[in-house]
Amino acid sequence: MPDLNRYRPWFLAAAVYNVLWGGLVSLFPNAIFQWLGMPAPNYPQLFQCIGMIVGVYGYAYWLIARNPERYGPLVYVGLLGKVLGPLGFLVAAVRGELPWAFGWVNVFNDLIWLPAFIGFAAAVWRRDRWGG
Repeated sequence: MPDLNRYRPWFLAAAVYNVLWGGLVSLFPNAIFQWLGMPAPNYPQLFQCIGMIVGVYGYAYWLIARNPERYGPLVYVGLLGKVLGPLGFLVAAVRGELPWAFGWVNVFNDLIWLPAFIGFAAAVWRRDRWGG
């Protein structure tokens, strides 16, 4: 059986990061645009909603960190977000709808976490598919 516990520190770190990032974006929705030198959106509430969603992911990651055997399958939801978010950004950047500098959001929110999420998801899949 794969050792899912070895991923606990990754998911604890992801939980803390997501709750902090989500909270900051919810409280200061225009800050990232100012930092990147982009015009702020007309509807900051949309970015606040994204912050709320990211914060909720943090709770799921905390559950995984707390009990990877029980909550391991939640990783599939997080993994989808970590893959689809950067893909959506690439489409928007290629079309000229977002500046390439906005990609830094995906680097820190998604790409740096991918190795741990992929490894954990593969271990959960092996466990659930073959019982170990």
